[in-house]
Amino acid sequence: MNKKFLLPFFVMAAILTFSSCSNKLKPLAEEYIKAEPQPLEAIGGQVPVTINATFPAKWFNKNATLTVTPVLRYAGGEAWGTAYTYQGEKVSGNNQVIPQKAGGNVTMKSSFTYKPEMKKSELYLTFDAKIKNKTIQLPDVKIGEGVVATSELADGATATAAIGADKFQRIIKEAYDANIMFLIQQAELRSKELNKQDIKDWKNLVKNADEAPNQNVAIEISAYASPDGGVKLNTGLAERRESNTTKYLERELKKAKVDVPVDARYTAQDWEGFQELVSKSNIQDKDLVLRVLSMYKDPEQREQEIKNISSVFSVLADEILPQLRRSRLTANIEIIGKSDDEISALAKSNPKELTVEEILYAATLTNNASEKETIYKKASELYPADCRTWNNIGMMRFRAGDLSAAEQMFNKANATKNNPEANMNLGLIALTKGDKSKAQQLLGSASGVAELSEAMGVLYLQQGEYAKAVNSFGATKSNNAALAQIMVKDYSKAQQTLAAITNADGVTEYLKAVVAARTNNASGVISSLKAAIVKDKALAKAAALDLEFAKYATNADFTSLVR
Repeated sequence: MNKKFLLPFFVMAAILTFSSCSNKLKPLAEEYIKAEPQPLEAIGGQVPVTINATFPAKWFNKNATLTVTPVLRYAGGEAWGTAYTYQGEKVSGNNQVIPQKAGGNVTMKSSFTYKPEMKKSELYLTFDAKIKNKTIQLPDVKIGEGVVATSELADGATATAAIGADKFQRIIKEAYDANIMFLIQQAELRSKELNKQDIKDWKNLVKNADEAPNQNVAIEISAYASPDGGVKLNTGLAERRESNTTKYLERELKKAKVDVPVDARYTAQDWEGFQELVSKSNIQDKDLVLRVLSMYKDPEQREQEIKNISSVFSVLADEILPQLRRSRLTANIEIIGKSDDEISALAKSNPKELTVEEILYAATLTNNASEKETIYKKASELYPADCRTWNNIGMMRFRAGDLSAAEQMFNKANATKNNPEANMNLGLIALTKGDKSKAQQLLGSASGVAELSEAMGVLYLQQGEYAKAVNSFGATKSNNAALAQIMVKDYSKAQQTLAAITNADGVTEYLKAVVAARTNNASGVISSLKAAIVKDKALAKAAALDLEFAKYATNADFTSLVR
């Protein structure tokens, strides 16, 4: 072949080879990549990260396809984040194009499901690159280290479980009525009325209550006149009805040897009773009558306006007004229940003598956890259909840390009927298992439960909704409440909450150390960690790995504590 002919070919091949070599992708320097936050932080069971990267000018090959994936590596495993793919200007595809001449900026968001091992971890970017069909090897780039996991100290098992409260009342108040009726414009007592069975029953009730050792009784007499007839006439009429009724009743009480207080009063025109009877009736134009009552306050004008409604007044005169001509006898009876000492003694010696309300109340009279649980178990034997008994056994197991037995009891409480307290408690169990979805469903079925706000606070904590958690905890003094305040950076409030916790544990002291670290209180870090480790030795290892205390890694007092 002619050498002159081959020379241009060799020159072109050399140019192409040089061009190809000059367009190879080079390792992307760490200075072009920034990951936030630093260090990473667990939020709601996830470790989110935002990565901003710059591809410098002339770095991206026009024929290159590059897939970038963050990976979090820790002892025993690694977690891969969301992959992002970019392409050069000559690549046919739907990925973001990076101009070769100008370069480009990209943002990549990713999230990893948190594991405790991630506290000590390293975040890398990995690169899968091709130029046309040729794979290009690019080294991983380290862009972060470690995860702050303070939020993971949220603990549903330490929240307050809901109690199936008793409805015990030491004094039960009951009222019993009987009516003596009168004829129109008359105040005389008629034997027909006085001999009615309900009057006889009422007098017997008063006598029995007076004689009962655990009952008190007081009597009220309320005499009325119907609204027709004018104020002056009705005032005298109602007064005489009250006087005649009082004299009669005093004679009857004396005869029965019943000595109880009697309070008597009268109402000249019973407009309230009139309105009540009309509203409950089916009479024609009752809405018109009620409207008149609302429009006019003067009794005489009211009476005249109602009489003007000719279509209805005769019905009122026959059906409503006669019911208002009466003296109402009311026996107010107080039934006094057993004393605390009596209830406590019976709970131990003969619980069968207690009602379900009394035996549930008995458990509140002791601070001994074993005694409480024994009473609740006896209550479940005597009253197995009452879901509160099973729930409260579960509550005691929950407090003792026996979550498996607690869950069984809460489910048993729900076996007879859907119980809001048991639902809330099962929601706490779900939170201890990390099942936030199930917890949210169960807590949503616990409306009205007194302890619900605290449980919701724990749920919000685990969901990473810290401001909501703070609001939900309110004035609660607990580790979880303080943790929520720490997460919203209200360190002063967190200190107050932690100081007010009655039964401080290792986590309480550990959270005090976190607050001290975040407020640059070195002596507070050491003293609080020392107290935490005394209560729970495992917290020494936790502190050694915790980036909350990273700046104390060279502090001799710190290292000696966590060694």
